[in-house]
Amino acid sequence: MEFWKKNIANIEFDLESRDEIPKLLMGLQYIYTTPHIREKVFDVLKQIVPKKNHKTGRPGMDLWKILVLGTLRLNCSWDYDKVHEMANNHHKLRQMLGHSETDFESNYALQTIRDNIALLTPSILDEINQIVVKAGHSIVSTNREPELRGSCDSFVVETDVHYPTDTNLLFDAMRKTISLIAIICSEIGITAWRQHDHNIKQVKGLLRGIQRLNRSTSKDEAKKQKRDQFIIAEHQNYINVCQGFVLKAKETIQILRELGILSLSQDLRLSIVEQYIRHAERQIDQIHRRIVLDEKIPHEEKVFSIFEPHTEWISKGKAGVPQELGLGVCVLKDQYGFILYHQVLEQQTDEKVAVAMAQGAKDRFENIVGCSFDKGFYSPENQKQLANILDYVVLPKKGRLSAKDKEIEHSEEFIESRRKHSAVESSINALENHGLDRCLDHGLHGFKRYVALAVLARNIQILGHLIQQKELKKQKRRKAA
Repeated sequence: MEFWKKNIANIEFDLESRDEIPKLLMGLQYIYTTPHIREKVFDVLKQIVPKKNHKTGRPGMDLWKILVLGTLRLNCSWDYDKVHEMANNHHKLRQMLGHSETDFESNYALQTIRDNIALLTPSILDEINQIVVKAGHSIVSTNREPELRGSCDSFVVETDVHYPTDTNLLFDAMRKTISLIAIICSEIGITAWRQHDHNIKQVKGLLRGIQRLNRSTSKDEAKKQKRDQFIIAEHQNYINVCQGFVLKAKETIQILRELGILSLSQDLRLSIVEQYIRHAERQIDQIHRRIVLDEKIPHEEKVFSIFEPHTEWISKGKAGVPQELGLGVCVLKDQYGFILYHQVLEQQTDEKVAVAMAQGAKDRFENIVGCSFDKGFYSPENQKQLANILDYVVLPKKGRLSAKDKEIEHSEEFIESRRKHSAVESSINALENHGLDRCLDHGLHGFKRYVALAVLARNIQILGHLIQQKELKKQKRRKAA
């Protein structure tokens, strides 16, 4: 401690507050002020800093501040601008970051916050999560390792993308291709793309024209056929213009590489342009096949975002939600509300991950003895393998039940476990309300980091809530005495 800094152990919170910020900060305070927990957490956090920098630290932000601001961002569902504002002006938060009440000069830059939070990885966050959950178990149970019974379910976390059509995805690819190659040419002094703004507007105008087209509803077959031919012609014109710009971009790239004057960064940016060209060529091919040749494009050939290519089209059959664009996330929680384990589902459905979820939770928490699932996780193989991992498995069978299955599923223990299983929906809803409804980070790695941060933040909030309720009970006892 230095005399102008704040002792985190001395921060006082409003115990009557129902907001998420005090609960999260109380959980963080407990972690920081409990020596054996703090040591474990900081040993894990040191992985994000090169070993030679352990003594000097990372300029602008230390490990504790990265953890505080990262979990606060997800728990409160804030963007980086909001985190930046709160880190510089929120009284209690600045105390948790180690600043005294008179420290008005130590402010954080927006890019510093972005860069440092991005250093966290899903594996690091998973390790910290295990420490936090075990700390929570020590509070809720007198037994240091209580028997855990889990509930497992999945939901969709949306990626930050617009609704995809093959025509607007082609425009996305063309827009990036034209703008990026124009910037590189401008830096070198080539004027081939000086009208790039006009070129983009030209492509956008053609897209808007296509988007306004409707099929004819006339009963006259001649009119319907004429309208269909007009729609084909408009799409063909759109394709032709885009193909022209693609060919021009390829020729420019060839010229730039032959000149041999590109810097390393410019060469890397040209590689990115080539990626967008490949996206454009795929979309041109699919539009031609769908509109001109009247083919049905197979689902596995479709891409739903050129910026977030990991995005999947997921239809879970929910009322009013025909489809969701994102990735599935499977979570396994215990009876105290802590999320023991989670997994991002890449091209996977529930029955493919049931065993992996149980095994992942068992590897991290040996005292888990049972888990409940819904019918979506059922398969005969899963039933066998789960029985080898856990003592008690609640996995309702799909379809007609045999006499033996009926006896199992009508037992009191099975019914009670099924009744309690719905509590996992509460945990999923809490995650969605605290930042995990839509991922704002880019790339698959950013998606996984975002999910892991949300899970950790939620568990720290639960830890803080337990501490808050414990302190409130103490206050009531004092008043009663």
